[in-house]
Amino acid sequence: MIHDTPVTEDELHAYVDGELPSERHDAVEAWLAAHPDDAERVRLWRTMSDMLHAKYDHVADEPVPARLALDRLTQRPRQWALTATAAMLAAFLIGGGSGYVLRGMTAQTTATASFTGDALEAHRLYVVDVRHPVEVAASERAHLQQWLTNRCGWQVRAPELDAQGLKLVGGRLLPGPNGPASFFMYENASGERFTIYASRATSTSSNMRYAAQDKDAAMYWADNGIGYVVSGPADKEKLTQIARLVFDQTDQAGRKL
Repeated sequence: MIHDTPVTEDELHAYVDGELPSERHDAVEAWLAAHPDDAERVRLWRTMSDMLHAKYDHVADEPVPARLALDRLTQRPRQWALTATAAMLAAFLIGGGSGYVLRGMTAQTTATASFTGDALEAHRLYVVDVRHPVEVAASERAHLQQWLTNRCGWQVRAPELDAQGLKLVGGRLLPGPNGPASFFMYENASGERFTIYASRATSTSSNMRYAAQDKDAAMYWADNGIGYVVSGPADKEKLTQIARLVFDQTDQAGRKL
């Protein structure tokens, strides 16, 4: 039967990108109809891809900046790649009680998993703390943002998440994989806590990646050389909605001060 034909991860991405060979189109659609987990992953990739396109497609109509002239690019590393957002979404699922299991592991996804793991560990460590969950409370928001900006070296702002029913608890400074990391904590009316961890990242794409372990989950992406991880209860839809809000409010963060 056609839906028994194995479908690879690359084919799923090509299907979302509209680059799948025509002879495999029916096979992939049959596969998705028979595999709801893969169908859900494809739906998530398309949702986040639409968000990225809506936000960045206008850049294609802008004139090429002088700093990207070919003669300059041949004389120095291509740092512009950090800001490139021609991104089709990738996703991976991390699971298992004894550790992180990655699908299609590469050097890049290993670094991403490590970054995400650090953020999840910080999330788990501090969300259960009653008396000292943060170093600086939300009542000192302006001071908190300026302090983290000074220490991290990029413009740090605590996103407004009222649309998701989340109020800022406060934040703290943490060590990150490539320097300092900013850490914000939010809480909803029922006491659920979500955190936003950000630090310099080696990733060069804005691909959003979902990770889950036990009752906790995270959504990771990188933008302008900064990696972001939104962590909270393992509710993919909720995390996706929060990640959208954070993404929309942090696109300038990686620019030098």
